Amino acid sequence: MTSPSPPAGLATPSSDDRERYTVGVDFGTLSGRAVVVRVRDGRELASAVHEYAHAVIDERLPGTGAQLPPDWALQHPDDWREVLRRAVPEAVAASGIDPGDVIGIATDFTACTVLPTLADGTPLAETDLAGRPHAWPKLWKHHSAQGQADRINDLAHARGEKWIGRYGGKISAEWEFAKALQVLEEDPAIYDACARWIEAADWIVWQLTGEESRNACTAGYKGIHQDGGYPSEDYLAALNPRFADFARTRLDFPLSPLGSRVGSLSDQAAGWTGLRPGIAVAAGNVDAHVTAAAAQAVENGRLLAIMGTSTCHVVNADVLAEVPGICGVVDGGIVEGAYGYEAGQSAVGDIFAWVLRQGVPRDYYDEAAERGEDLHTLLTRKAAGQPVGGHGLIALDWLNGNRSVLVDHHLSGVIVGLTLATRPEDVYRAMLEATAFGTRVIVEALEGGGVPVSEFIVAGGLAKNELLMQIYADVLRRPVSLAASKQGPALGSAIHAAVAAGAYPDVRTATAAMGRLERAVYVPDASRADAYDALFAEYRLLHDHFGSHDLLQRLRGIRNASLTAG
Repeated sequence: MTSPSPPAGLATPSSDDRERYTVGVDFGTLSGRAVVVRVRDGRELASAVHEYAHAVIDERLPGTGAQLPPDWALQHPDDWREVLRRAVPEAVAASGIDPGDVIGIATDFTACTVLPTLADGTPLAETDLAGRPHAWPKLWKHHSAQGQADRINDLAHARGEKWIGRYGGKISAEWEFAKALQVLEEDPAIYDACARWIEAADWIVWQLTGEESRNACTAGYKGIHQDGGYPSEDYLAALNPRFADFARTRLDFPLSPLGSRVGSLSDQAAGWTGLRPGIAVAAGNVDAHVTAAAAQAVENGRLLAIMGTSTCHVVNADVLAEVPGICGVVDGGIVEGAYGYEAGQSAVGDIFAWVLRQGVPRDYYDEAAERGEDLHTLLTRKAAGQPVGGHGLIALDWLNGNRSVLVDHHLSGVIVGLTLATRPEDVYRAMLEATAFGTRVIVEALEGGGVPVSEFIVAGGLAKNELLMQIYADVLRRPVSLAASKQGPALGSAIHAAVAAGAYPDVRTATAAMGRLERAVYVPDASRADAYDALFAEYRLLHDHFGSHDLLQRLRGIRNASLTAG
């Protein structure tokens, strides 16, 4: 395939006609990935992955072995540094390029993954406070701040705070303010020691440059930064008098636009990565939002679903609307010159993995081994042979709570229709369908709120499951396009690095040259779509019933009380 010519606006870094490259680094839930990309056309030369040694810390605290409460999820900050020390130099070596030809590096992160630090950026988890759980970074799926989130929302509505409508009427337990308020109320000593409350997306850039910066994306979507400021001190004091100065003292910092250069690679970080000191370092970004550039989904109406352990949905529009149940709308939150909307599902791939862990008998393992398949492939093959509705099940995709549109992480999963004849592949397919139904709820909420959706694009590891993609096409009654890159977030970061290095004037121009999209790979089948309409009507009844009653929350309360008694 012939590489495209550089578009107008491409700056030549030097006059020797040598190729130039950028490095994108994607920090996920369980691992970090680095990719080396050619600036001229977005070709990915090599990548490398580093698995986090501590993975998700959700049972016992490192060092002390103390048992963590229910719904906690922490991470180790040095796992993130190890990605810079290992994955980046491995990817560069595998690419065969001269490291001196790399002109920039950019990173993206799960969000809201947030940590308390000292004023110089030292994580409290790496101080003598490490024996206290609240000193550790809280991963995005740390859900034990739901009580604080409820109070944040109730007070905002009672006071008529303007910003609450920008977040669909509810701030999530996953976001910055709920988690910080939990720290204050459960361990005031950690709150007092916290000089900076910072997204990991910004902290890792601090590690690269030696200078603090804050990006507009995480501030807007996760930090309630709207119309130039954070919630007022008067409002925060009403939540808790000691919380009044939280934003001013621990959050507030000049915000950098996406794709901007926030600093240069420090000597220390150059030693970690094997790259030249002084190259451009781009503003931090969120893994989902940065992927829009890789998938050429920056134009208005192109809804991008980044599907992995969870799913994040992002779409640009030229209108500012308040859509019930979305995660947020931010001016320039995805790309400059558009309002970026975010929604999501807190578990997708994690749900499918749960079925494998809990509901597969030994003879299925034996059959998979005999056929040389993994269990996902086996169950997908068995499920694919069913007609729509053949299993007689409806499931709610809330095994890790509901991010959109109910915004309640104390909701839990439901399966209706189980019989003694129900097989593992039936449950598996019902869960695939449940996530598609959940996405349809989100799409309908966006369109009902005045945000057009003209195309549905998928990126992430789950795009490889052909049955799942066809189910989405049928359930949504629209074609499904696929991001061509298997490293969407990392490629998106590399695109932003090219802009930060001055190789392109803006993210849109860089996206046109470096991003790749495969259009309408899956198209809906009319008869299956009709059958799914009937099933979706039943899903919606369950969704609205359990979403408006507190049975599931009461069950979680009983569980938590039982586990923490004594």
